[in-house]
Amino acid sequence: MTIARSRRVRTMLPIGISLVVGLFFSVGSATQAASAAITPHGSIGSTALLMSGLDSPVFVTNAGDDRLFIVERPGRIVIAKQISGTWQITGTFLSIKGIVKSDGDEQGLLGLAFSPNYASNGLFYVYFVNNDGNEEIAEYHRQTAATADRNSRRSLLVIKDPFENHNGGWMAFRPGEPYLYIAEGDGGSGGDPGNRAQNIHLLLGKILRIKPADPDGAGPKHYGIPQDNPFAGKDGRNEIYALGLRNPWRDSFDSLTGDLWIGDVGQDRYEEIDHVVSGLGRNFGWNRIEGRHRYPSGKLCKTGCYKLPVIEYPHVVAGADNCAVTGGYVSRRPGAALNGQYVFGDFCSGRIWHVPTSFNGGSLPTPYNSGLSISSFGVGNDGTIYALDLGGSLYRVLGS
Repeated sequence: MTIARSRRVRTMLPIGISLVVGLFFSVGSATQAASAAITPHGSIGSTALLMSGLDSPVFVTNAGDDRLFIVERPGRIVIAKQISGTWQITGTFLSIKGIVKSDGDEQGLLGLAFSPNYASNGLFYVYFVNNDGNEEIAEYHRQTAATADRNSRRSLLVIKDPFENHNGGWMAFRPGEPYLYIAEGDGGSGGDPGNRAQNIHLLLGKILRIKPADPDGAGPKHYGIPQDNPFAGKDGRNEIYALGLRNPWRDSFDSLTGDLWIGDVGQDRYEEIDHVVSGLGRNFGWNRIEGRHRYPSGKLCKTGCYKLPVIEYPHVVAGADNCAVTGGYVSRRPGAALNGQYVFGDFCSGRIWHVPTSFNGGSLPTPYNSGLSISSFGVGNDGTIYALDLGGSLYRVLGS
């Protein structure tokens, strides 16, 4: 079977691609991080190296202060901080390597979200592939300011996955809401053979929205359901917020408007970015639509097209080929050159683009060719946007 294209390395094979990706994900060293400051490129949207020595980093975020929390795919979350002008790892916040399956295609510890009330309740949530090969969302408690209580794990949700790839992995709280949003891939293989993304009785290929139980034990045993979820109390899974996604790899909320931006990895031809003010009940069309084109014919969709993406770009271009979008963030740091621009990239080509939030189709501007295998973007508490190279490095996106 030809495995569907998802996140890939540059030297990819037409078949057996899961093995290639799995091997690439193992790149990196779990050794002590070293600072490696370089001369910035000097143009907005370019990158500057801050730190190396990470072990297959796949997400970076903040907890409301000047530290960065970096998720490493094998099952560790480390804290990085700038000390005397040098970025360095200050310690391990959480290690759950014993319960994380990371030897298969796109598996591992993939997501992290801090409670909106983290400063007072110390709660945070992780998304990982467990030893059974299924996606699991679990709640943990902070133990100290620099460490989590590994024994505080409370499993909220386990989602059975038929294949090793297309696991999604993003989670976040929308500004001003107590609800946790979770991005789920379609379950893998090529072309979504089980039609899972369109099946409202399955959680695969969806954006989910749940309300984690209160830390004092009040509320539901596992999690609550927002009453305005489109299928709450109706036919279909109550947790579903939006559907029709293939492999949403790195999404975000605009910190100013609360708009949702989704980077959905395409099949063979097109990558896409979806932008919605509210995704409530939205159907993004997979596996009927790939980008703005019908799947599998590739013909431009003109009628009955579901919710079309605001950004579409092809795989085959001059130079390094694109192959897997990495969704990004809207820059909202006051005075920044990129303020009001959405920044995103491609894992294989290393291209980074930025477009105004009003962008809705048309040609993309000339990208910055970073040369990175961009596994994720992230944002600091001050609004600075960061990029991760899966090989083990943290970068700043200049102008953010």
